[in-house]
Amino acid sequence: MDSQWRAKTLYPFLGILLLLSLLYLNFNSSDDSYFSFPIFLWQPKIGFVSTNSTQFVIIDDGAGGGESAFYVNGWNSYWLMMESVWSPSRPKVSEMFKRGAQMGLTVCRTWAFSDGRGANALQVSPGLFNERVFRGLDYVIVEARRNHIRLILSLVNNLVAFGGKNQYVNWAKQAGVNVSLSDDSFFSNPAIKDYYKAYIKAVVKRKNSLSGVMYLEEPAIFAWELMNEPRCASSSSAPVLQAWIAEMAAYIKSLDKRHLVTVGLEGFYGPNTTNKSEVNPGIWAASLGTDFILNSATDNIDFASVHAYPDSWLVIHFEYTD
Repeated sequence: MDSQWRAKTLYPFLGILLLLSLLYLNFNSSDDSYFSFPIFLWQPKIGFVSTNSTQFVIIDDGAGGGESAFYVNGWNSYWLMMESVWSPSRPKVSEMFKRGAQMGLTVCRTWAFSDGRGANALQVSPGLFNERVFRGLDYVIVEARRNHIRLILSLVNNLVAFGGKNQYVNWAKQAGVNVSLSDDSFFSNPAIKDYYKAYIKAVVKRKNSLSGVMYLEEPAIFAWELMNEPRCASSSSAPVLQAWIAEMAAYIKSLDKRHLVTVGLEGFYGPNTTNKSEVNPGIWAASLGTDFILNSATDNIDFASVHAYPDSWLVIHFEYTD
């Protein structure tokens, strides 16, 4: 009886334990302090989000039911990748996704960039990446999928925080590239555009170190966002920005045809948009080179978004009477 128990129970258990140990030793990187065992077996199967006319739909869900409607109800947490770099901070990220799922939220927008600044920069210099930080982004994607949350991943910042377009311009200057004094050269200079395209390619074709899934094949990614709130220093750069949006959206689609692409606009109307610029939050908004309608109608842009900050944009005057 004892020998039968060992043959039927103990030995198979020890065999599985040995196999798991070998997998752990194979996948766990020696230069990392956190556990990176591949978790593809625990990833839920979810479908990609696409569009059908004016509706978001889930496709390829494996259930044989075709398309089903998908409703966006989400939030913005830009800091997830940075918190995921260090294992002690990861429970905070996991808890954020868990609470979002419990509240019925479906989409989270977060940074997929940190350019050239500090120890936690993702892109240290053009084409050079910090693998430790990249693995933080891997963790964000895995946790999002585990909680059935989809991600809008923003690829560069308009502002100087986390590097932004200013960092790209500075990299070009340091390399001896003749660029203008304005950061608008980010949208027009061929060398800088090549830097950005190389970054896009590195991210889109990244293979997740935890799940083994390439980002371009990851259904937990809802969309790529070209830039966090693009603006130009001069309204005369509006055609340059429009051309940049068209070029970069087409480039992403050439690499990844499954994911949606959006711009990342604040929703301002340009001065040439008939009967619309007067509804901007101020005269200043039409001078930033963006046009919500024109930019969003670009080929390969799948949906529009608006980033609204009424507390900052609108000055409300109260009148008190006795």
